[in-house]
Amino acid sequence: MVDDDIAFTEMLCDQLERLGYEARRANYLADGLRMAEHQDIGVVLLDVQMPDGNGLDFLPKFKNAGASPEIIIITGKGDADGAELAIRSGAWGYIEKPDVVREIKLNISRVLAYRQEKEKARTKAIFLKKNNIIGNSPALESCLNQIASYAISDINVLLKGETGVGKELFARAIHENSTRSRNNFVIVDCASLPETLAESILFGHEKGAFTGAEKNYPGLLSQADNGTLFLDEVGELNLDMQKKFLRALQEHRYRPVGAKAEEASNFRLIAATNRDLTRMAETGHFREDLLFRLETAAIVLPPLRNRLGDIDALVVHYFKEITGRYGIDPKGFSPDFLLALRSYSWPGNVRELINTLEVTINNAFHEPIVYARHLPETIRVHSVRKTVAGDKSAKKAESGPPALLEAVDSLPPYREFRDNILHAAEQDYLLKLMKQARGSIKLACEIAGLGRTRLHNLMKKHNISRFGTF
Repeated sequence: MVDDDIAFTEMLCDQLERLGYEARRANYLADGLRMAEHQDIGVVLLDVQMPDGNGLDFLPKFKNAGASPEIIIITGKGDADGAELAIRSGAWGYIEKPDVVREIKLNISRVLAYRQEKEKARTKAIFLKKNNIIGNSPALESCLNQIASYAISDINVLLKGETGVGKELFARAIHENSTRSRNNFVIVDCASLPETLAESILFGHEKGAFTGAEKNYPGLLSQADNGTLFLDEVGELNLDMQKKFLRALQEHRYRPVGAKAEEASNFRLIAATNRDLTRMAETGHFREDLLFRLETAAIVLPPLRNRLGDIDALVVHYFKEITGRYGIDPKGFSPDFLLALRSYSWPGNVRELINTLEVTINNAFHEPIVYARHLPETIRVHSVRKTVAGDKSAKKAESGPPALLEAVDSLPPYREFRDNILHAAEQDYLLKLMKQARGSIKLACEIAGLGRTRLHNLMKKHNISRFGTF
C-alpha cells in the first residue's frame, strides 16, 4: 500500500493481514516503487495525492515493475476525471477511502483470481504458434498473452497499431492458434477495394448481375466460411459498405449481387487499422455501431521504438532469412551495427527494419561481417548525430517533428511521412495544452474544444499525464 496517511495504512494493512494476505506499506511513491521492483508484489493500493508526486503519473511505472502488479487507486478525494484516467491507464479499480473497509476484501479476492487466470494465459502464450512474431520484450509478451486468450474463442478482434508493426502476422497468429486453423484465412485489403466492385468482391455475384459478370463468383465471405476473415485497414471502407458489412457481421448472412436468396457464412472476424476509428466515428466517417462490433476485443500492437530489446532477435531472424533468399553465406554483425539500430526510432516499424536489413546485406554482399557503415546513410547520420555531444540541432530534431528533408532515395511513402509529422505535432500540442491547463481536464477541454473522452484517448495514445509530462 502506497499512501502518506500513516494511521490509515497501518489500519488497512492490519485488516489485510487478518484476511490472510501479506501486506507492505510505503509512505512515498519512490519507496513504494522500489518495493514493487524488488519484491513479488501482486497488488498495489495506490493513493493519488502523495508528498513526492501524483499517483496517477506513477501508475504505468508500478504496472511495469517487478511482477507487473495490478493497481487499485485509493483516494480521499474522488474525481471522475481521475477515475477515468486511472482506468484508461490500466488500473484495476478506483475506490474512495470511505468505502475501502467495505470494498477491499471483495476487490482483493477478485484481482488475485484475475491474476491466476492471467498467469494461465501467459503459460499458454509460451506454446503459441507465433507465426514469425519475433522477440520477448514485455510489450510484445503482453500482446501474445492477449492472443492466447482471444484465440480460443470466436469473438471479433480489432488490431490497432502504426503502419509496419505487423498486424497481419498477429492476425494469422490468432487464426493459427484457434479451432479454425485448418480452414481458410482470407485477407481483405480494404484500402485497395474498388468502390464499384467492393460489394461483389466481398459478397460475390451471380452471372449476369452486371456488365462483365460472366460467371458466378462466390465472394470472400463465402471463402471464409468456418475460417477467419481478416479486414486489413478497415477504416478505409466507405460508409455504404460499412452498413452492408455490419449486417453480414451481425447475421452471418448476406446476399450476393444479383442473387434472389441469401447465403450464410460462419466466419470469424479480425480487423486491423492504423487510424483512430473513435475519432472517425465522432466526425461521422465511421459507423459507431460497426465500431462497437469490431471492438469486442482490441489489441494495441507496440511500435518497434517501444520494444527495442527485440532488435537483436529480429536481426538474427531476418539475417538468416535474407541471406538464405540471396543464396549467400550467413553473416555476422558488429556491436556498432546493433548500437546504430537501437538508437534509431523506426517510424516505419518492423517493416522498415526488414527493408533496412535487406539494403544492408546488399551493401555488404561479399563481406562476412556487417558494420554500421553498411547501413543506409539516413540511419548512420541519425546515429552519429545522437552520439555527438552538444549538437543542438540534433537535440532539436529528436524532440520535435521528423526531419522534413532527407535524401531523395530514402523518402518514406507520403502517408507514412504525413502521419509521422502529425503524430509529433499532436504530441507537442498536448504537452503544451496540459501544462497550460495545469492538470485541469475541464480547462484543457475548453481550450482545445475537445470532449473529455476524446482528450483522454489522445493523452493515452501519446502517454501524456494530465500535468503535461510523459
